[in-house]
Amino acid sequence: MSRKFLLLAGVVLAGKAAADAPNVAVDIAPVHALVAQVMDGVAEPSLIIPPGASPHDHAMRPSEARALQSADVVFWVGPELTPWMTGPLGALSEGATQVELLEVAGTVRHDFRDLANHHEGEEEHADHDDHDDHSDHDDHADHDDHEDHAGHDDHADHDEHEKHEEHADHDAHDHDHGHDHDGVDPHAWLDPENARVWVQAIAETLSEKDPDNAARYQANADKAVEGLSALEAEIRADLAQSEPRFVTFHDAYQYFEHRFDLASSGTVSLGDAAAPGPARLAELKARIEEEGIDCAFSEPQFDTRLISAATEGVDAKIIVLDPIGVALEPGPTLYPDLLRAMAASFQACSGNS
Repeated sequence: MSRKFLLLAGVVLAGKAAADAPNVAVDIAPVHALVAQVMDGVAEPSLIIPPGASPHDHAMRPSEARALQSADVVFWVGPELTPWMTGPLGALSEGATQVELLEVAGTVRHDFRDLANHHEGEEEHADHDDHDDHSDHDDHADHDDHEDHAGHDDHADHDEHEKHEEHADHDAHDHDHGHDHDGVDPHAWLDPENARVWVQAIAETLSEKDPDNAARYQANADKAVEGLSALEAEIRADLAQSEPRFVTFHDAYQYFEHRFDLASSGTVSLGDAAAPGPARLAELKARIEEEGIDCAFSEPQFDTRLISAATEGVDAKIIVLDPIGVALEPGPTLYPDLLRAMAASFQACSGNS
């Protein structure tokens, strides 16, 4: 059998796998990276929320809405992160499968916290028990076959990311942002243990939807789990000598903090990035002065004026900390690149970079 024939057969088989694979849509770039790792060699998932947009209040473009509407499978963190997605997901076809990753069995979950109400020495994590007992969420119903849809529009227009300069003026959103601060903190992708749990759930869901490619999905998931374990060990070693004293723009990092033994002293905004009032800023600025904070972490998708106001006149560095991968190219490597970049920011804060 000629080499040319074998190459041609491989191309045909790869094309058939992609043609038969389900259309998959994913909410945010870090989760998209995990799904892309599991789907490697089969097809590429569509990303709904570009990295430069805030997932808390994103307005979908027409191409993103079409990708979501044509999906056979949707992986999303859940309404705690993107409450606006509930409506569009309710309009999906009857045969489409939706997976809320926060509800996947084994997911480590922490409740929202408000560091402004904690004082030095308090046990901030006392009520942040892991919620691993989600066995009732193992079954993802409605895994019916779903006819193939047209291809997804690409997202090459990520340079048109929405700017969030107006967040400094959104005081009216303080309590109207659609989030319950007494519920689950949705930033769970920042714990690599959750990423390991999720890639296995992603592989199981895709295997049920697309049994012809089940072996590949599982092999990819197993490879991803190994890589995530190595990534966690690498970051733990990098941060072993780092004890940064820091505050952040919004409280998006407790999953990373818990996993790698870090502790924030406060935040400008709550977990949904709603703009704070003057009293909160004043309290945070006083804390920065009292505790000798090393740095304040800003975020690339939000206006820096609030961080600057909180640190005005104080000897604290302002460093970018990116929880969603704004500066990274969407794809399978975004997740490890994201966590490494976050670790580097914490090292820079403590002067150990």
